[in-house]
Amino acid sequence: MTSTVPAVPVAVRQLRELMLSAAWPAAIRAAARLGVADAIGDAPAGAEDLARKVGADPQALYRLLRALSHQGIFIQEPDGRFSHSETSRLLRDGTPRSLRQMALWATEPWTWEVWPHLEDAVRSGGEVFHELHGKEFFSYLHEDAPESARVFDLAMTQASNLSARQMPSVLDLTGVDTVVDVAGGQGQTLATLLEANPGVRGVLFDLPEVIAHADPRLTGDGALAPRSELVAGDCRHRIQVEADLYLLKNVLEWDDESTVATLRNVAAAARPGARVVVVENLIDGSPEARYTSSMDLLLMLNVGGKKHTEPELRALVERAGLVVEDVRPVNAYLHLIVTAVAR
Repeated sequence: MTSTVPAVPVAVRQLRELMLSAAWPAAIRAAARLGVADAIGDAPAGAEDLARKVGADPQALYRLLRALSHQGIFIQEPDGRFSHSETSRLLRDGTPRSLRQMALWATEPWTWEVWPHLEDAVRSGGEVFHELHGKEFFSYLHEDAPESARVFDLAMTQASNLSARQMPSVLDLTGVDTVVDVAGGQGQTLATLLEANPGVRGVLFDLPEVIAHADPRLTGDGALAPRSELVAGDCRHRIQVEADLYLLKNVLEWDDESTVATLRNVAAAARPGARVVVVENLIDGSPEARYTSSMDLLLMLNVGGKKHTEPELRALVERAGLVVEDVRPVNAYLHLIVTAVAR
């Protein structure tokens, strides 16, 4: 007599997996820091060989790669060796679509400190970072965790690499004399726009610690340096650059008051009739809702910020006195909101 083993209900399996899902960012971080993706070449490799290359215990590395292969990160071959999947190739350094720095940023030590305090943030409705570290998030990064700040800068550049190439095709700079990339990081997006628009001048506006590592195309003997300027400042307090187009790409992720203050600072600096272009991941209408809503929770914890729906972002823009002219997608996960400063 044979017996049938009852299947585990889908809901049970889903919740059990989610309860231990902290294992996956930890495993991705370990693989990224060890450099396993760079150690695996075009042919499958065994754990012992890889362990020698990356300085790890062979059995422990085997268990790490076996676990990641169950998530489609690396492939375990029938003979036990490991090869690349499309996903694991993204953990290689220096490739056009690398996500290695972003993976490290999402798993920096401070992230593991704040996640257990999500209940506190939900109860209070505000960030928990200041209470944990005695200072606001970006001050902590630049004053107490410079290595993490550097990872942040590299991750933001990496994120820009994924979308910067698409910006010239969706952002028309006809008639624009000067474009300011507000909180533009190292200037990857600005450099791409200037390369596509030879008659336009550009200003990279960000904190002094950030623009110190600006894209080399914008500085010194860089090809775009004659048309570029680096200006240090905090957009939440003041923007001291007059222009006719301002770009805020993945910037408006603070609390609502800081977001409105930043937009008002842009409007105060802008020429009459200037355009203010906001580019953001919206929670609604995006195939990346799981990613965006997860980032929304992290923003609540570290800066008291949020990701927005389109109506929410429209309302904040209008509170700042700007007029929404158009909303359209940049790609599958980013939207572009074109606004104008009142004449």
